[in-house]
Amino acid sequence: MTIGSTIAWDDTVLPFQLDRSDIRGRVARLDGVLDQVLEQHDYPPQVEALVAEMALLTALIGQTIKLRWKLSLQVRGDGPVRLIATDYYAPGDDGAPARVRAYASYDAERLDPGRAPFDLIGKGYFALLLDQGAGNVPYQGITPIAGGSLSECAQTYFAQSEQLPTRFALSFGRNSAPGQAESWRAGGVMLQHMPKASPFATGGGSGEEGLLEAQDILDADEAENWLRANTLLDTVDELELIGPSVQPTELLVRLFHEEGPRVFDAQSVKFGCNCSEQKVRDSLSIYSARDIGTMTTDDGVVTADCQFCGAHYEFDPKTLGFEAETGPEGEAAGDGAE
Repeated sequence: MTIGSTIAWDDTVLPFQLDRSDIRGRVARLDGVLDQVLEQHDYPPQVEALVAEMALLTALIGQTIKLRWKLSLQVRGDGPVRLIATDYYAPGDDGAPARVRAYASYDAERLDPGRAPFDLIGKGYFALLLDQGAGNVPYQGITPIAGGSLSECAQTYFAQSEQLPTRFALSFGRNSAPGQAESWRAGGVMLQHMPKASPFATGGGSGEEGLLEAQDILDADEAENWLRANTLLDTVDELELIGPSVQPTELLVRLFHEEGPRVFDAQSVKFGCNCSEQKVRDSLSIYSARDIGTMTTDDGVVTADCQFCGAHYEFDPKTLGFEAETGPEGEAAGDGAE
């Protein structure tokens, strides 16, 4: 695809490479996807902002990996926002969209409207889980929460755990054009020094001596190229990131025309959840009849809700769990609810 190509850019991730430097990147636009992610819950504005940023990071990172199944990001903290979790599912077939889902868990009573969204996380960790499906051992990396944003946490993760200099520039928010319903628009650019191995470099930077910087990882020429690309990215305007007046290809020319930007096929993205009745049944199969009894409502059903998409499931408790153990008197230990 040439720089002059014209496609519909909403809900896409566009891979690119800077030929003058050993740097690759992605430009993402999440619009309808973000609307669908956030409409599943009535989040307060600060929590919405965190979920929006995390979903955008997930789409950008997920597209950089030769992924066969799922990439997951998690942030856990001891503040009012306890958890932000996202998943990116690789396309099932050539030309099919990738799928993104996200949700947050928070303590509404502890939210302080006067605090910045990131400050509501507190101390905790940023985690990345790469699961390539059956027959593969999942890869997991964890770093402490650092910096002043989720994107800075992700940058620290790649420097510390993967020794890959990485930079994000993100913008997101509600758009209210005259005569149109309010909707979300989000966009961002990811820069990353080309890895020495795939899907991630195997360097063992633990960060015990302090946070790694680009100059700790790259040689002199590489560091100069990295600094130049970052300086150019610093000139981007937030409205350029989210569009829609500036297309991703046009944005790359504006920012990096002297670096020789070369683009590849864009990946479409949609909201998607893989929850199902059978998966919920499978997750409950580890419980005894007694345990199932404690989960049964006064109406005689067991209910479950998907945190990602809001799907609601109801089950007959007699169809759940494994066979109850027999007690000393020959009675089923799981008969009835306590």
